Amino acid sequence: MDIYAIRKRQLITLIGDQKKGACAERWGMAPAHLSQILSDKTAKNLGDDVARRIEVVEKLPRGWFDSLPTVDGPVTAESKQLIMAPSAEAASSAADQVKQMLSKVKGLTTEARDRIVAAAEEPDDGASNELSVNMASLRPTNEEIVIPQYDIRAAMGHGQVPPDYTEVVRNLVVREEILREKGITYTSKTSLGMINGWGQSMEGTINDKDLVIVDKGIRDFVGDGIYVLTWHNELYIKRIMRLDEEHYRLISDNPHYENQTARIDDVTIHAKVLLIWNARKA
Repeated sequence: MDIYAIRKRQLITLIGDQKKGACAERWGMAPAHLSQILSDKTAKNLGDDVARRIEVVEKLPRGWFDSLPTVDGPVTAESKQLIMAPSAEAASSAADQVKQMLSKVKGLTTEARDRIVAAAEEPDDGASNELSVNMASLRPTNEEIVIPQYDIRAAMGHGQVPPDYTEVVRNLVVREEILREKGITYTSKTSLGMINGWGQSMEGTINDKDLVIVDKGIRDFVGDGIYVLTWHNELYIKRIMRLDEEHYRLISDNPHYENQTARIDDVTIHAKVLLIWNARKA
Protein backbone atom coordinates (compact mmCIF):
# COMPACT_ATOMS: atom_id res chain seq x y z
CA MET A 1 0.00 0.00 0.00
CA ASP A 2 1.48 3.37 -1.01
CA ILE A 3 1.67 6.45 1.22
CA TYR A 4 -1.42 8.08 -0.29
CA ALA A 5 -3.58 4.99 0.22
CA ILE A 6 -2.44 4.91 3.85
CA ARG A 7 -3.24 8.59 4.31
CA LYS A 8 -6.68 8.08 2.80
CA ARG A 9 -7.49 5.29 5.25
CA GLN A 10 -6.24 7.39 8.14
CA LEU A 11 -8.32 10.34 6.91
CA ILE A 12 -11.47 8.20 6.77
CA THR A 13 -10.77 7.00 10.32
CA LEU A 14 -10.19 10.55 11.53
CA ILE A 15 -13.42 11.89 10.02
CA GLY A 16 -15.54 9.04 11.34
CA ASP A 17 -19.13 10.24 11.83
CA GLN A 18 -18.24 13.92 11.55
CA LYS A 19 -19.62 16.09 8.75
CA LYS A 20 -17.10 16.44 5.95
CA GLY A 21 -17.91 20.12 5.46
CA ALA A 22 -17.18 20.92 9.11
CA CYS A 23 -13.89 19.00 8.93
CA ALA A 24 -12.85 20.82 5.75
CA GLU A 25 -13.58 24.20 7.32
CA ARG A 26 -11.65 23.30 10.47
CA TRP A 27 -8.68 22.14 8.40
CA GLY A 28 -8.66 25.20 6.14
CA MET A 29 -9.44 23.43 2.89
CA ALA A 30 -12.22 23.55 0.32
CA PRO A 31 -14.99 20.95 0.90
CA ALA A 32 -14.69 19.92 -2.76
CA HIS A 33 -10.97 19.22 -2.25
CA LEU A 34 -11.72 16.94 0.72
CA SER A 35 -14.45 15.14 -1.21
CA GLN A 36 -12.07 14.55 -4.11
CA ILE A 37 -9.46 13.03 -1.79
CA LEU A 38 -12.04 10.70 -0.26
CA SER A 39 -13.60 9.71 -3.61
CA ASP A 40 -12.51 6.55 -5.41
CA LYS A 41 -13.36 8.20 -8.74
CA THR A 42 -10.62 10.86 -8.66
CA ALA A 43 -6.84 10.75 -8.43
CA LYS A 44 -6.59 13.44 -5.77
CA ASN A 45 -4.21 12.61 -2.93
CA LEU A 46 -3.62 14.02 0.54
CA GLY A 47 -0.39 15.99 0.09
CA ASP A 48 2.37 16.54 2.63
CA ASP A 49 1.44 20.14 3.50
CA VAL A 50 -2.24 19.40 4.12
CA ALA A 51 -1.46 16.21 6.07
CA ARG A 52 0.92 18.08 8.36
CA ARG A 53 -1.58 20.91 8.83
CA ILE A 54 -4.40 18.54 9.82
CA GLU A 55 -2.06 16.82 12.29
CA VAL A 56 -1.36 20.19 13.93
CA VAL A 57 -5.04 21.17 14.06
CA GLU A 58 -6.08 17.80 15.51
CA LYS A 59 -3.05 17.69 17.85
CA LEU A 60 -1.83 14.44 16.34
CA PRO A 61 1.84 13.44 16.33
CA ARG A 62 3.74 14.54 13.22
CA GLY A 63 3.64 11.75 10.63
CA TRP A 64 0.43 10.22 12.02
CA PHE A 65 -1.04 10.09 8.52
CA ASP A 66 1.93 8.21 7.08
CA SER A 67 1.56 4.83 8.77
CA LEU A 68 -1.33 2.54 9.63
CA PRO A 69 -2.02 1.68 13.29
CA THR A 70 -1.31 -1.80 14.59
CA VAL A 71 -4.81 -2.41 15.91
CA ASP A 72 -6.40 -5.77 15.19
CA GLY A 73 -10.08 -6.16 14.42
CA PRO A 74 -12.67 -3.60 13.35
CA VAL A 75 -12.24 0.10 14.19
CA THR A 76 -14.31 0.71 17.32
CA ALA A 77 -14.60 3.89 19.38
CA GLU A 78 -11.97 2.50 21.74
CA SER A 79 -9.55 1.49 19.00
CA LYS A 80 -10.05 4.82 17.24
CA GLN A 81 -9.13 6.61 20.45
CA LEU A 82 -6.02 4.42 20.70
CA ILE A 83 -5.15 5.09 17.06
CA MET A 84 -5.43 8.86 17.46
CA ALA A 85 -3.67 9.13 20.80
CA PRO A 86 -0.21 10.72 20.54
CA SER A 87 2.41 8.26 21.72
CA ALA A 88 4.87 8.87 24.54
CA GLU A 89 7.66 8.61 21.98
CA ALA A 90 6.17 11.48 20.00
CA ALA A 91 5.93 13.64 23.12
CA SER A 92 9.49 12.79 24.04
CA SER A 93 10.61 13.60 20.51
CA ALA A 94 8.90 16.99 20.68
CA ALA A 95 10.64 17.77 23.98
CA ASP A 96 13.98 16.74 22.49
CA GLN A 97 13.39 19.05 19.55
CA VAL A 98 12.65 21.92 21.92
CA LYS A 99 15.86 21.22 23.82
CA GLN A 100 17.88 21.23 20.61
CA MET A 101 16.28 24.51 19.57
CA LEU A 102 16.96 26.12 22.95
CA SER A 103 20.60 25.07 22.82
CA LYS A 104 21.04 27.50 19.93
CA VAL A 105 19.30 30.40 21.69
CA LYS A 106 21.53 32.81 23.56
CA GLY A 107 20.51 34.95 26.51
CA LEU A 108 17.99 32.61 28.16
CA THR A 109 18.41 31.89 31.84
CA THR A 110 18.53 28.30 33.10
CA GLU A 111 15.17 28.82 34.79
CA ALA A 112 13.57 30.02 31.56
CA ARG A 113 14.95 27.05 29.62
CA ASP A 114 13.66 24.60 32.25
CA ARG A 115 10.18 26.15 32.16
CA ILE A 116 9.96 25.91 28.35
CA VAL A 117 11.15 22.28 28.32
CA ALA A 118 8.71 21.39 31.11
CA ALA A 119 5.84 22.90 29.10
CA ALA A 120 6.86 20.85 26.05
CA GLU A 121 6.93 17.64 28.10
CA GLU A 122 3.47 18.15 29.61
CA PRO A 123 0.71 16.02 28.03
CA ASP A 124 -2.05 17.91 26.26
CA ASP A 125 -5.08 17.71 28.57
CA GLY A 126 -7.09 20.33 26.72
CA ALA A 127 -5.77 23.21 28.81
CA SER A 128 -3.90 26.10 27.31
CA ASN A 129 -0.12 25.70 27.62
CA GLU A 130 1.06 28.69 25.58
CA LEU A 131 4.62 29.59 26.38
CA SER A 132 4.07 33.32 26.20
CA VAL A 133 1.58 36.04 25.38
CA ASN A 134 3.21 36.33 21.96
CA MET A 135 2.38 32.69 21.18
CA ALA A 136 -1.19 33.11 22.40
CA SER A 137 -1.65 36.21 20.25
CA LEU A 138 -1.22 34.08 17.13
CA ARG A 139 -4.68 32.66 17.79
CA PRO A 140 -7.64 34.82 16.75
CA THR A 141 -9.89 36.31 19.43
CA ASN A 142 -13.62 36.77 19.12
CA GLU A 143 -12.98 40.17 17.52
CA GLU A 144 -10.63 38.79 14.87
CA ILE A 145 -11.04 36.85 11.64
CA VAL A 146 -8.67 34.29 10.16
CA ILE A 147 -8.51 34.87 6.40
CA PRO A 148 -6.85 31.93 4.60
CA GLN A 149 -4.52 32.59 1.71
CA TYR A 150 -4.92 30.31 -1.30
CA ASP A 151 -2.13 29.14 -3.56
CA ILE A 152 -3.71 30.40 -6.72
CA ARG A 153 -2.34 33.10 -9.00
CA ALA A 154 -5.19 34.97 -10.61
CA ALA A 155 -3.84 36.38 -13.85
CA MET A 156 -4.17 40.06 -14.55
CA GLY A 157 -2.85 39.80 -18.08
CA HIS A 158 -3.38 37.06 -20.64
CA GLY A 159 -4.94 34.68 -18.15
CA GLN A 160 -3.88 31.52 -16.43
CA VAL A 161 -5.48 28.08 -16.35
CA PRO A 162 -6.82 27.60 -12.80
CA PRO A 163 -5.66 24.57 -10.77
CA ASP A 164 -8.11 21.79 -9.95
CA TYR A 165 -8.27 23.02 -6.38
CA THR A 166 -6.87 25.74 -4.18
CA GLU A 167 -4.94 24.92 -1.05
CA VAL A 168 -4.45 27.16 1.95
CA VAL A 169 -0.79 28.01 2.44
CA ARG A 170 -0.90 30.86 4.96
CA ASN A 171 -3.35 32.76 7.13
CA LEU A 172 -3.96 36.41 7.92
CA VAL A 173 -5.49 37.34 11.26
CA VAL A 174 -7.27 40.70 11.03
CA ARG A 175 -9.53 42.57 13.42
CA GLU A 176 -13.11 42.91 12.20
CA GLU A 177 -13.15 46.61 13.08
CA ILE A 178 -10.39 47.23 10.52
CA LEU A 179 -12.60 45.81 7.78
CA ARG A 180 -15.59 47.81 9.06
CA GLU A 181 -13.54 51.02 9.11
CA LYS A 182 -12.69 50.46 5.46
CA GLY A 183 -16.34 49.89 4.61
CA ILE A 184 -15.77 46.22 3.78
CA THR A 185 -18.86 43.99 3.85
CA TYR A 186 -18.87 40.25 3.13
CA THR A 187 -21.26 37.34 2.92
CA SER A 188 -19.65 35.43 5.82
CA LYS A 189 -16.34 35.12 7.65
CA THR A 190 -15.71 31.68 6.17
CA SER A 191 -16.15 33.07 2.66
CA LEU A 192 -13.17 35.40 3.00
CA GLY A 193 -9.89 34.41 1.37
CA MET A 194 -6.69 35.86 -0.06
CA ILE A 195 -5.04 35.23 -3.41
CA ASN A 196 -2.14 36.71 -5.34
CA GLY A 197 -2.62 38.90 -8.36
CA TRP A 198 -0.34 38.03 -11.25
CA GLY A 199 0.47 40.31 -14.19
CA GLN A 200 0.24 43.98 -15.12
CA SER A 201 -3.20 44.56 -16.67
CA MET A 202 -4.67 45.89 -13.39
CA GLU A 203 -1.52 47.83 -12.47
CA GLY A 204 -2.25 50.96 -10.52
CA THR A 205 -5.06 49.23 -8.66
CA ILE A 206 -3.64 45.73 -8.16
CA ASN A 207 0.05 45.33 -8.89
CA ASP A 208 1.96 42.17 -9.71
CA LYS A 209 1.96 39.69 -6.78
CA ASP A 210 -0.25 41.91 -4.58
CA LEU A 211 -2.43 40.05 -2.09
CA VAL A 212 -6.15 40.68 -2.52
CA ILE A 213 -8.91 39.79 -0.06
CA VAL A 214 -11.89 38.24 -1.83
CA ASP A 215 -15.39 37.10 -0.91
CA LYS A 216 -15.86 33.56 -2.24
CA GLY A 217 -19.54 33.71 -1.28
CA ILE A 218 -20.22 35.99 -4.25
CA ARG A 219 -20.53 33.81 -7.35
CA ASP A 220 -22.70 36.15 -9.45
CA PHE A 221 -22.45 39.69 -10.78
CA VAL A 222 -23.74 42.02 -8.05
CA GLY A 223 -22.80 45.34 -9.61
CA ASP A 224 -19.75 47.02 -11.10
CA GLY A 225 -16.56 45.99 -9.32
CA ILE A 226 -13.48 43.80 -9.48
CA TYR A 227 -14.03 40.05 -9.65
CA VAL A 228 -12.07 36.81 -9.85
CA LEU A 229 -13.41 35.03 -12.90
CA THR A 230 -12.79 32.34 -15.47
CA TRP A 231 -13.23 33.21 -19.13
CA HIS A 232 -12.53 30.61 -21.83
CA ASN A 233 -10.92 28.34 -19.18
CA GLU A 234 -8.44 31.00 -18.03
CA LEU A 235 -8.43 32.74 -14.68
CA TYR A 236 -8.45 36.53 -14.40
CA ILE A 237 -8.89 39.40 -11.99
CA LYS A 238 -10.82 42.05 -13.93
CA ARG A 239 -13.13 44.96 -13.35
CA ILE A 240 -16.56 43.96 -14.69
CA MET A 241 -19.25 46.22 -16.09
CA ARG A 242 -22.48 44.85 -17.52
CA LEU A 243 -23.09 46.08 -21.06
CA ASP A 244 -26.46 44.43 -21.72
CA GLU A 245 -28.40 41.26 -20.98
CA GLU A 246 -25.86 39.12 -22.80
CA HIS A 247 -22.46 40.77 -22.39
CA TYR A 248 -19.93 41.93 -19.80
CA ARG A 249 -17.16 44.43 -20.36
CA LEU A 250 -13.92 43.10 -18.84
CA ILE A 251 -11.92 46.20 -17.94
CA SER A 252 -8.16 46.43 -17.35
CA ASP A 253 -7.23 49.39 -15.13
CA ASN A 254 -3.83 49.61 -16.83
CA PRO A 255 -4.46 51.87 -19.88
CA HIS A 256 -1.83 49.95 -21.88
CA TYR A 257 -4.16 46.91 -21.97
CA GLU A 258 -7.29 46.69 -24.09
CA ASN A 259 -10.67 46.11 -22.52
CA GLN A 260 -12.61 43.08 -23.75
CA THR A 261 -16.23 42.18 -24.34
CA ALA A 262 -17.32 38.74 -23.12
CA ARG A 263 -20.55 36.80 -23.38
CA ILE A 264 -22.08 36.41 -19.94
CA ASP A 265 -22.57 32.69 -20.56
CA ASP A 266 -18.81 32.32 -21.13
CA VAL A 267 -17.85 33.95 -17.81
CA THR A 268 -17.79 32.14 -14.47
CA ILE A 269 -17.46 34.39 -11.41
CA HIS A 270 -15.58 32.80 -8.49
CA ALA A 271 -15.32 35.70 -6.02
CA LYS A 272 -15.51 39.47 -5.64
CA VAL A 273 -12.41 41.46 -4.71
CA LEU A 274 -12.96 43.42 -1.49
CA LEU A 275 -9.56 44.81 -0.57
CA ILE A 276 -6.03 44.99 -1.95
CA TRP A 277 -3.48 44.14 0.76
CA ASN A 278 -0.54 46.13 -0.57
CA ALA A 279 2.95 45.96 0.88
CA ARG A 280 5.01 48.92 -0.27
CA LYS A 281 8.56 49.77 0.68
CA ALA A 282 8.73 52.99 2.68
